[in-house]
Amino acid sequence: MLHTRLLIAMLMLCAAVSTQAQVFPGYHTSQYAGIHAVPFNPALAAGTRYRWDVNIVGLDAKAGNTYIRANKSSLLSGDKLVRNVDYFPDSTATRKQYGWGSADLMLPSVLYSIDERQSVAFTWRVRGSSYGGGVETSTANFFTLNYPNPRFFDRTFADNYGSGMGHAWNEFGFSYARVIKDQGDHRWKAGITVKYLGGQAAAYGVGRDAAFVFEDRNRVDINSGKFFYGYNEGLDEWDKNNQLSNFSPFQNPGIGADIGVVYEWRPDNDGFNTMQEGGDWNPDADTWKARIAVSIVDIGGISYKKSATSADLDMRAQDFPASLLNKRKEESMRAWTSRLSSMFTPLETDEKFYMNLPTSLNLMGDYNIDGRFFVSASATIALNGGKKDDNKTTALTQFQITPRWESTHLGAYLPIQVNRFGQADAGVALRAGPLVLGSASLFTNLFRENINHADVFVALRIIPIRFNKWSWDKGNGGIFRKKRNQLGCPDI
Repeated sequence: MLHTRLLIAMLMLCAAVSTQAQVFPGYHTSQYAGIHAVPFNPALAAGTRYRWDVNIVGLDAKAGNTYIRANKSSLLSGDKLVRNVDYFPDSTATRKQYGWGSADLMLPSVLYSIDERQSVAFTWRVRGSSYGGGVETSTANFFTLNYPNPRFFDRTFADNYGSGMGHAWNEFGFSYARVIKDQGDHRWKAGITVKYLGGQAAAYGVGRDAAFVFEDRNRVDINSGKFFYGYNEGLDEWDKNNQLSNFSPFQNPGIGADIGVVYEWRPDNDGFNTMQEGGDWNPDADTWKARIAVSIVDIGGISYKKSATSADLDMRAQDFPASLLNKRKEESMRAWTSRLSSMFTPLETDEKFYMNLPTSLNLMGDYNIDGRFFVSASATIALNGGKKDDNKTTALTQFQITPRWESTHLGAYLPIQVNRFGQADAGVALRAGPLVLGSASLFTNLFRENINHADVFVALRIIPIRFNKWSWDKGNGGIFRKKRNQLGCPDI
């Protein structure tokens, strides 16, 4: 029965899957983020506080939806969720429903500052991202509220569009960033990341112009609708018993890129500023009063050869036996999809498909209050979230404000964010030497009895730590040191 619900929901456009958004939210705009800021904007690597910065391992994971809230205690206990007891559909909503989720694993990566103006970086990430929805709430209710529910029989359900896409890939990124202009109070930085991609798995399902009526629990009239679905042929040979054997960073090659610019305003302060003690390699790194940044990330994608059972179908059928949509016990994915495609009218389709990355526009503004306290605002805007392209991974549009406190070896961040679906959250992130951890939804989820989205991130890195401020080749002093040299002041 579960397979029936899932398949019919997909065929009838009840797609609810997952997405990619800001990685390391709140912390990602810090001047101490180093290698972890590169995915948001490669230009942030220029003029960094670190001579070098090595990520050992980092993970950012998030998931959520707009339709179902689950009892938090039941989720934490690990027990099986019980319908109408442990989870609660948003059955009276008039909006369309969506779901999202992502995982971003950053493996050993390194940032190196060639000098105070330019840096290079290598990042190794394994990413999984998907996004879906667009289904009407009434259709979601049909398949969720005690399916098959007789009160929904003999009623027409219609959806113009619904989709679900999933993508997993390996990513090697090579970045270069530099200060391109430094004049008076103004400094400009630019950066680019070129990515070598290795596709691991990709799948999509899109339905358009669908209308159906269930006569009873076993018979359905599909009056209109087209369904387009595909997945890469490597999934037919997927070894479920040894997941690591499926991973190969060089299979299904593709190319991607990130580009970004940063502007910093550094007003004249007569040679004095509130620099922190602790001596960094580049003490002038954060002597800006304000900065703004713009980047476009995840440009590009990967071409895949379709599985032989991928198809584009005209779904029209009368008195169709709904039980035939079941995935039978022990039936392989290849056999199941092949049987499905044989039951409906095939349309012309291509042998390959191109899976776009979750291309997005990232914006950031950052204000330095007194050298230790800062406040930043950042936004991620999805650029490929429309209905035109069937084969894409889509970012989650969101806006975030983060007050933060920074010192050389410690940092505290309070991200406050809202996404395109109006879901608002407050969380916390902490940086203690090489360890970073946090969640942008921690505080709000602590006080919610039922939740429908959550996130968490953690990272372990190696950074140069010196507790004697005179042990660095540059010493301390920031703008004061620079102004003193410009004025020809005698050394003390």
